[in-house]
Amino acid sequence: MTERLYYADSFLTDFDAVVTDIQELSRSSGQSLWRVALDRSAFYPTSGGQPYDTGNLIATARSGAELTADVIGVEEDQQGEVWHHTAKPLAAGTQVRGVVDAARRLDHMQQHSGQHLLSAAFIQICGARTVSFHLGDIASTIDVTADRLTDATLDAVEELANRIIAEDRPVTVSVVPRAHAETLLAAGELRKLPPREGDLRIVEIADFDRNACGGTHVRSAGQIGGLYLRGLEKVHQGQRVEFVCGLRAMRAARRDFRRLTQAAGQLSVGLEELPQAIQRIQADAKQAAKHTLRLTNELAQYHAAELVAQTPVQAGQRWVRLQLTAASQTDTAYAKLLASKVTAQAEKTIALIGWQPTAADDPATIVLARSRDLTIDCGTLLRETVSTHGGRGGGSKDMAQGSVPAEKLETVLQTLTDACQKSVSAE
Repeated sequence: MTERLYYADSFLTDFDAVVTDIQELSRSSGQSLWRVALDRSAFYPTSGGQPYDTGNLIATARSGAELTADVIGVEEDQQGEVWHHTAKPLAAGTQVRGVVDAARRLDHMQQHSGQHLLSAAFIQICGARTVSFHLGDIASTIDVTADRLTDATLDAVEELANRIIAEDRPVTVSVVPRAHAETLLAAGELRKLPPREGDLRIVEIADFDRNACGGTHVRSAGQIGGLYLRGLEKVHQGQRVEFVCGLRAMRAARRDFRRLTQAAGQLSVGLEELPQAIQRIQADAKQAAKHTLRLTNELAQYHAAELVAQTPVQAGQRWVRLQLTAASQTDTAYAKLLASKVTAQAEKTIALIGWQPTAADDPATIVLARSRDLTIDCGTLLRETVSTHGGRGGGSKDMAQGSVPAEKLETVLQTLTDACQKSVSAE
């Protein structure tokens, strides 16, 4: 098995090794992706919520020419072997120099050590335990066992974590037998244990946290460089907390500040006044929405009255058939509202309204409604008609709505008209 150099030194990013095995992982369009095993490696494979390292494997020929194979992924198989993914093959026995992307490694160390710190802070402040961890490209998250986390709790957790960082407490790594680790767990001196047997690697933040972990970590809390909580959402297991550490925290704080400053500038208020300004806008928008709804109802009422007046009763029924378009500043909701207004204002009335979208790729809408003194089943008639034309829909006996491909709207409207007339004649 590969000797994992990052276990002893997480800051090691340059090493020498020998290729022990190579396998073709996949082939696409004539290009192969290989996985290469080494006798020793500082590359971290995806594990425990932490992503893999990237970098290069450099082989030097006797002539002095170098072959550089980019490492684009690192995985651990079920037997514990570490495989380095590369688009260039390296024959077994080849001596190589491995170079890990140092910036990516530092970032991952800051986020992972920050997670240990954050998880311990949650336990100390509110007793919430971490049940999962994910280190993402932009931000990281932990899921904690808490039904609710208040702003005051989050502030206290964040402040405690950053106090430990400011104290620059040592972060040490040790390897202990599992029996000893179980004793530490029973005594409450260890947060959790993985299910595997054998010796375990323990990462400790002095006088604050001790946890079994195989990931890469900083040497002292100060190297985490600051911890910043950025989000909170309810999940099945409790609460998901988004956070960033180190350089990510600095960049995130800078981005947040710029966005807030820009938003405040657009509203012509200071940063401190931004929440109140947003509340005023939301209140105004809510009031405007109510006003618009009232006007829309009035418009539909007048529009329906006009349609009823313009449509004579023939053979005992009034057929109001209309086709609206997006260009007329209407939408599907208005088509449905108008149909209901028409059938509420007149007896023996059937309303069949189509709505044609502006974009040809968007579906068209059909609304079928009847006055209550008729007995046709709008839901059944519409569903059966639109389904034969690649659409779908349904509703009640009084009103139904469906969608069809835009180019079939005229055809479906006519087919549905014929079906309604046949149904009315059969009454």
